Amino acid sequence: MLILNQQQMWDAVTLEDAMSAVETAYEVHKSGAYYMPDRFIAARNKDLMMYMPCFTDSMIGTKMLAEFPDNPLKGIPYLNGLMLLNDAETGLPKAVMNGSAITAMRTGAAGGVALRYLSEENCSTAGLVGCGVQGLHQLLFACAVRPIKDIYLFDTFRKDINIFIEDFYKKSGRNDVKFHICSDTRQLAESSEILISATQTVDPLYPDDTELLRGKCILAFGSWRPERRELPDAVHRLVKNVYTELPYACEESGDLRIPLEKGLLTSDRVLYMEDLIADTKNGKPHIHNETRCFKSVGMGIYDVCTAALIYRKAMEKNIGTKVDW
Repeated sequence: MLILNQQQMWDAVTLEDAMSAVETAYEVHKSGAYYMPDRFIAARNKDLMMYMPCFTDSMIGTKMLAEFPDNPLKGIPYLNGLMLLNDAETGLPKAVMNGSAITAMRTGAAGGVALRYLSEENCSTAGLVGCGVQGLHQLLFACAVRPIKDIYLFDTFRKDINIFIEDFYKKSGRNDVKFHICSDTRQLAESSEILISATQTVDPLYPDDTELLRGKCILAFGSWRPERRELPDAVHRLVKNVYTELPYACEESGDLRIPLEKGLLTSDRVLYMEDLIADTKNGKPHIHNETRCFKSVGMGIYDVCTAALIYRKAMEKNIGTKVDW
């Protein structure tokens, strides 16, 4: 069995590798050659343990995450966990990886893939609300697929965004990107062609202003609970369709569930990224309004496909620690 820490996982693959794994996950999901039970959540007060198994033809992946909101006050990351890989034929364990790292990697890659198919190719400005681990990875992948030169940041709680900026420069190796710290999300939206959010807000982040949000490519990755929203009603008035990963997202995410209940969004306008990708590759691109939106809730098939690729690449490069089981 192979054990990989966070750095070893990143040493094994490139950003492009991770995005290829996410596109593979969409292909597998569309084919139906998988078994992915609904995410199981065990809660004790506000602390959550989440279990996400997924079976494919070659691998079984199980991600276990601990979401403890008070951890940052203790100097510990908000999200921690493990990613386990088992052989699909025998069930024998193949690898143990850092669960929070796989989450950041595959979700960042999902953002990069969404921008590749939804945003204009010449987008050079991006705004990020939520300057945490996930936000950092969203920017890394955004800059890998679009010629981003200016990034606008806003975070309600982060005290020193300069540390976040330094982490971006270190991880990306880019020194040609300029950062701007915004006083509010209106300023951020006014300045950005791409809007990315990765927060745990209950109420919408942006002003409910259609003219402010018109023409933006909007990616929302946070607030995945049914009662939470990152997006205002204006988004659903502007877009032709909202893209997500699977039908369950309409129950799990307030960004879909609430506008559906209010009649601002109809079920036929909720489309799936796997169809957009397949149709585009088959020469049948979707018709979009100038404003576009991807709401992600994640799915276990992201994890198993990304982890399987990391495992294969790590074995090829002799990365990690091998132990007898």
